[in-house]
Amino acid sequence: MSATIRIKPALLLALIAVSARAQDSQFVTSSFADQLLNSPPCLTLRQAWEGGNIPCTPFTHQEWLTDLTHWRAERRIRIGYDPARYSLPALQWAQSSFIQPQMMVHDRYFYDPIQGKYTVDRYLDDLDKRYGGIDSVLIWATYPNMGIDDRNQQDMVRSMPGGIEGLKQMVADFHRRGVRVLFPMMMWDQGTRDPGTLWPDAVAEFMKQIDADGINGDTQDGVPLAFAQAAEKVDHPLGFEPEVGLADEALAWDVLSWAYYFKFAFVPQVDRFRWLETRHMVHVCDRWNRTKNDNLQFAFFNGEGWESWENVWGIWNGITPRDAEATRRVATIERAIAPFLLSPDWEPLYPMHLYGVFASRWPLGDQTLWTIVNRNEYDVDGRQMSAPYKAGMRYFDLYHGVELKPALENGLAVLSFATEAHGFGAILAIPTDPDAKTRSLLDKMHGMSDKLLSSFSAEWQKTPQTLVEIPPTKPSREAPAGMIRINGGDYLFVVNGIEIEGSDDVGVDVQYPWEMSPRRYHENRIQINPFYIDKYPVTNTEFKRFLDEFHYHPKDGLNFLKDWKGGTYPEGSANKPVTWVSIEDAREYAKWAGKRLPHEWEWQFAAQGNDGRRFPWGNCDWTIPIILAIPLACPEPASPSDAVAPAPDKGRVMLAASDVDAHPKGASPFGVMDMVGNVWQWTDEFIDEHTRAAILRGGSHYQPQGSVWYFPQAYRNNEHGKLLLMSPSYDRSGAVGFRCVKDAE
Repeated sequence: MSATIRIKPALLLALIAVSARAQDSQFVTSSFADQLLNSPPCLTLRQAWEGGNIPCTPFTHQEWLTDLTHWRAERRIRIGYDPARYSLPALQWAQSSFIQPQMMVHDRYFYDPIQGKYTVDRYLDDLDKRYGGIDSVLIWATYPNMGIDDRNQQDMVRSMPGGIEGLKQMVADFHRRGVRVLFPMMMWDQGTRDPGTLWPDAVAEFMKQIDADGINGDTQDGVPLAFAQAAEKVDHPLGFEPEVGLADEALAWDVLSWAYYFKFAFVPQVDRFRWLETRHMVHVCDRWNRTKNDNLQFAFFNGEGWESWENVWGIWNGITPRDAEATRRVATIERAIAPFLLSPDWEPLYPMHLYGVFASRWPLGDQTLWTIVNRNEYDVDGRQMSAPYKAGMRYFDLYHGVELKPALENGLAVLSFATEAHGFGAILAIPTDPDAKTRSLLDKMHGMSDKLLSSFSAEWQKTPQTLVEIPPTKPSREAPAGMIRINGGDYLFVVNGIEIEGSDDVGVDVQYPWEMSPRRYHENRIQINPFYIDKYPVTNTEFKRFLDEFHYHPKDGLNFLKDWKGGTYPEGSANKPVTWVSIEDAREYAKWAGKRLPHEWEWQFAAQGNDGRRFPWGNCDWTIPIILAIPLACPEPASPSDAVAPAPDKGRVMLAASDVDAHPKGASPFGVMDMVGNVWQWTDEFIDEHTRAAILRGGSHYQPQGSVWYFPQAYRNNEHGKLLLMSPSYDRSGAVGFRCVKDAE
């Protein structure tokens, strides 16, 4: 290494590893900056900013690295760190699990509802083609649908097609392709069905049953030790992965974690948890950002992974072709050199010659790897790094797949190579000929790097949605029995989605035929043709008549009429709305009856008319306690039948719905009954390339308590719920029914 290397002020920021967050930083904390303020001149910010290029010697860099290493050793002693779990054979996979998507089970590449089967190969083939494949997958079956009824988080997973046996086969399909499988765990799920045992035990037993490999702790700042212990007790160790960081002590049992880096400084910073334990796998997560290069560069610099999350709660935020190709190259290199990235002798911010180029050095025996990122917005070329000269040492530019010939200067091997703007590099030093694995990597990367990353489009593209057609019925001149005529006419259709996340970003909610993209808020003046609508939702009695006459039974029968026993509805439920029917079941009933499901705007017009009322009965809100004396609260009902809608049900076990005619004062301006607050009602379906979703109207009586993350209610006439669809077994709910319409002459 030369006696003096001159570096720009931006690099000096790296040498103190300042925190990217004010508190609970994933990066090495600002206490290091305090310790280094009195270091030699090249490490003091004041002199750096005032002096421009400051001489930085090998001694000053080593001094910083010594401080960093000392902190790690001291910190491990303070927390009583025990690394034993990282040596468990059952958890070794986590140390090379670099690319992990959070995958919604509603992704149309994952499950085909027409064929009624999981399509794991199709899902993985798409990822292989687009960005080089994955190492593990987080299969998400819960939020945002959870809370639509009293199914808890595990019940939602068990509702997936095929039940337990189907899940086991699906997990085996991922394992066959070398992909490990995780499921989420929501400890905020305390308002739905009680699992009947402690959650650590319930999670351990269920994951063993389906042979899953790990658990993501949703919203958790560390998955508690009890969960790891419970998994080991049943002889099925799991890789636990908290979402929002963890206490240092938890590194001993949480072998993975996510990292939300809210600020990507020009100088890549040292990941705190990766520095404390290089075998700990961190997945950088930045789901809403439409450019991912910062994520990939920080991950590559720290030798860690990336959460390649594209389907965000049914909102497609696909990665760009440029980011996809960068992912392919980063992942290809990391997988091939994974043992280096576990090196306890990792040296971050290895001194480089050129401004804005940063490297980590990873020694492993007599071999050394450098992972390199160019943070500049321009290409760099030429003399980039130096290393102590050793006779016989060979140097390979892994990124370009070529061997380098070093220049010898003052006992140093000086390496020259090119690094693309916002690009990546990797250098391998070995004392022998490359082995077969290294030669294979060189060949792969030589082929990839023929094209610059800049030749791939970095433009993000929205994903359009399509409204699924509802075929018209044969028009009727007279009102069929039990139906009310709606004359239609000019109508200002105003509605918004009640999704918890996504703000008003493009892709949130749905895209009506008159819109250019999916969005949360909708307004359009439309002409509604005359139609008839059921006065009440379809009841158990009416649905049983359909079964008896048509002998209908769905191909996917799991959860179909789950509350019925022996082929009939429970006693006393004849006049209650039928539930536990999928949108497909409801369509079959409607077709049998010579009707169809309503378009959402038809349903809303029947509930609202043209006077803009908030609820079918008017503007008062029955959910507001009368003791608050708010003017918009409905009057205190003298009896339950005087209420405009059922009282909300807030228990952990969902009660049965009310009879459809139990609340006559809740009638709409046209006399349509039971539209709000009893059971949700199926209307339209929207699809895009990756997701299906149905629009639910009216809300339900069930309101699980204790968390803001449960599926929210949409009681008002200008609100709707968007339920992500997967399969009939999963989509059926004890709080969703339907009513039909028929076209009128």
